[in-house]
Amino acid sequence: MSRRSGILEFAVLGLLRESPMHGYELRKRLNTSLGVFRAFSYGTLYPCLKTLVTNGWLVEEPGHTHDDAVAAPLAGRRAKIVYRLTAEGKEHFEELLSQTGPDAYEDEHFAARFAFFGQTSRDVRMRVLEGRRSRLEERLEKMRASLARTRERLDDYTLELQRHGMESVEREVRWLNELIESERAGRDLRGSESGGSAQQDTTTGSTGGLPRPGETPRTDTSDDTAT
Repeated sequence: MSRRSGILEFAVLGLLRESPMHGYELRKRLNTSLGVFRAFSYGTLYPCLKTLVTNGWLVEEPGHTHDDAVAAPLAGRRAKIVYRLTAEGKEHFEELLSQTGPDAYEDEHFAARFAFFGQTSRDVRMRVLEGRRSRLEERLEKMRASLARTRERLDDYTLELQRHGMESVEREVRWLNELIESERAGRDLRGSESGGSAQQDTTTGSTGGLPRPGETPRTDTSDDTAT
């Protein structure tokens, strides 16, 4: 399994844990709630869904809405298939949530993991955040060393691009420091003191009132017009 397909499977299981969905709804949620999946297609999603069904983590059910029941026979089309998480799928997703290995610190995987922090225990959140910060600090050190070696050979625009990249990493490190401080202080998603796990924002998988980086890219909230 490729790293990207593994991230997609994780995200699909996480969204379906909230509620069953058909393919169009699922793709739209992946596009709007998780910016890392903006560019993927149905040709990527449906093989993933079939794999999850084969593994016993999802089941396919016919759509039960009135529109599905009436429109499908009139149009000569099959009713939309709804995908539902099984008990085994929920258990597998919870196992994935508990993992804190190096993959969880990489750019795309971290974004997906962070989107489901509301469903993640505090100690796991801390390990992922600290691992991500360590990874970025290593990256920043390498960028600074590279810039020091090559500064005299770079034109102004290339130099400015490298500086911009370093500033982006520095911003994320500051943001992570704020998140880690909040977790250590026991603040939940609304910023109040709490000893328990953070509450989930089930509409977006976001982290409510936790500190955010001031200039991080926003997710794409445009409607998906695909049919």
